Amino acid sequence: MADATSSSLPQLTDPTFVPVAQRGALERFFLRFIRDERDLPFVWLTLGMSGVLIPAMVGLYWLELGGLALVPWLPSLWLVSLAYWAVLYGLFADKYILMLHCTSHRPLWKREYKFLNFYIPWVIGPFAGESPETYFIHHTTMHHQEGNLPRDLSSTMRYQRDSFLEFLAYFFDFFFLSIFRLGAYQLKKGRTRLFLWMTFGEGAFYVVLGIGLYVAPIATTTVFLAPFLIARFMMMAGNWGQHAFICPEDPGSSYKSSITCINVRYNRRCFNDGYHISHHLAASRHWSEHPQELIDNVDKYREADAVIFDGIDFHGVWFFLMTKNYPALARHFVDLRPTRRSEAEIIALLRRRTAAIDCSKPEVLAAVPA
Repeated sequence: MADATSSSLPQLTDPTFVPVAQRGALERFFLRFIRDERDLPFVWLTLGMSGVLIPAMVGLYWLELGGLALVPWLPSLWLVSLAYWAVLYGLFADKYILMLHCTSHRPLWKREYKFLNFYIPWVIGPFAGESPETYFIHHTTMHHQEGNLPRDLSSTMRYQRDSFLEFLAYFFDFFFLSIFRLGAYQLKKGRTRLFLWMTFGEGAFYVVLGIGLYVAPIATTTVFLAPFLIARFMMMAGNWGQHAFICPEDPGSSYKSSITCINVRYNRRCFNDGYHISHHLAASRHWSEHPQELIDNVDKYREADAVIFDGIDFHGVWFFLMTKNYPALARHFVDLRPTRRSEAEIIALLRRRTAAIDCSKPEVLAAVPA
């Protein structure tokens, strides 16, 4: 297990701030339009995806719709697809999902330029497998309000969270039914505008997907269908890992229903997304502030016996759970208690917190928001 020494606490990944006067002309230009200078990485990511993926998409459709005849040395369009996926997943996809997450909570552009906020979900979102608006509406207006408790449509509580078969049931339920349940949820809450906006975004994506598969099936599979399937699977595997270890006596506590992953490459690439406890404590907290929040409040994490892992991310947690590799999880577990627990004691704690929870229990019902 990882010792709870200063070396196991977060290695701060806050951006290095530079006075505006010392910034380059392009940086100064964009700082006029964005709400928070710490979000400049989102501007560069947006520009990078737009400059690389949109021309690549045009090239793929051109090749399939006749251009392939002009490049006889290319034996298969699928080779181009493999190169496209290498670029998408090597450079952009994971970072985009977390940019979308951050900008769903804290819009990137200033109020007078708020129309630009549509660009991230509507224009480049489908390239990373995200149908417009669905993520924002599911995540901010449902998941964070329900907090992984029984009314949360992506709640992990009722599942045995170290079972691959249970995860598959969870994933397929989400994949095929969540959009209908989310629509019903919004209507029940009286949010007709959100319901219509979500239906329009999701419907528009499927219409474009259907037309594309008919006209150019290889290019459409490469650019839109495969990323869509992969994104939905990876997001649910990530959510499973984020909410795998739940204290059955206090499931409403963010300290006891979420986890934190520190000192991992994923945080450096994906805007400190590993600090999921901090995020659930304050959904609008800026992504650069999460590491310091843990350092400043480590006593609260200790008192709650919060689950923190060092050196693995949510998908690593998911993989170890699916293979029931509790010794590996115990090796990455950060024990904040002054009296160190044995590996067997840590494994017992983790196993207990992955057990399916009866959502009819009084302590569970008491934690559900009114």
